[in-house]
Amino acid sequence: MKSSIFTALAILVFLLQGCSSGKEEYIAITGFTQGSTYSIKYGSRPSYDRDLIRSDVADILRSIDLSLSVYNDSSVISRINRNEDVSTDTLFNEVFHRAMKISEATGGAFDITVMPLVKAWGFGPDRHKTFKPSGLDSLLNLVGYQKVELRGNRIIKSVPGLSLDLNAIAQGFTVDIICRYFDRKKIKNYVVEVGGEVRTKGTKNGEPWRIGIDRPEDNNMVPGENLQAVLKLTNKALATSGNYRKFYIENGVKYAHHIDPHTGYPTKNRVLSVSVVADECSTADGMATGFMVMGLERSIAYIENRTDIEGYIVYSDYKGNFLTWISDGLRKDIEEEDSTVPH
Repeated sequence: MKSSIFTALAILVFLLQGCSSGKEEYIAITGFTQGSTYSIKYGSRPSYDRDLIRSDVADILRSIDLSLSVYNDSSVISRINRNEDVSTDTLFNEVFHRAMKISEATGGAFDITVMPLVKAWGFGPDRHKTFKPSGLDSLLNLVGYQKVELRGNRIIKSVPGLSLDLNAIAQGFTVDIICRYFDRKKIKNYVVEVGGEVRTKGTKNGEPWRIGIDRPEDNNMVPGENLQAVLKLTNKALATSGNYRKFYIENGVKYAHHIDPHTGYPTKNRVLSVSVVADECSTADGMATGFMVMGLERSIAYIENRTDIEGYIVYSDYKGNFLTWISDGLRKDIEEEDSTVPH
């Protein structure tokens, strides 16, 4: 579904420069997690214990890794994928239920059971392509969110070989968990970014946080070097999914890492990247992935019929020119950096 470190670069957080009011100093916390990076900036006051906050954030990240990381052999999800007898925890349960809701909402375009196809197409950890058309039916038999359910603290699979991968929602979920912690601490102004997925609260020096979205061009690997747009974001979450940093070319054909769970093949549509704004980052994260599979027309229709999400889509016309579509709720807060033509 979504790459880790490459998609992590899809969004750059711009921390506005300005004079501090003297009442609040902005503290940064950065590091590595889930195969990617994280960056946090929050307004600190003298009563805050900065060392404790940094330690607590590290503990949250470790807890999520032990629950949701497929790269950690001892995690809950890794043990589930090996069909071991393991009880799920509260973190796993919450993100699993959220993932199921997004799968239902997107008609299965978002699906946490797609890992066998991802691996077969060469986008797994070993990046070794094994896909053959003759084996498609066998692979599709291992895919389908309806084939797995959570009963109490146990995952029940209708197909034993089915495996789960929460990477397409875990980073957004991690952002939400850290934000909840900051809210409990009564921190009023912050931006939390994990793997490129962002959520903000309050302001920076009285102004909205500014989030940069990179232009979705092949091999645009340096965050902020070539921007598509800048979004003013306050008390909302933003996640972006794209096909321009995780792909390979074989025999002249470009294969992007978003796999359609219904066909078993990489998606082929005009959408280059989708940015979704929502109240919670896990929702924005999962929806952005689903829209990459759904394609342009279905995604626009879906966003226009929802009141709880907004969207910004970059796509190409049949001549390869970049075009954009912006939902009505975002128009006043987004600044496009080039001459893209609104749809």
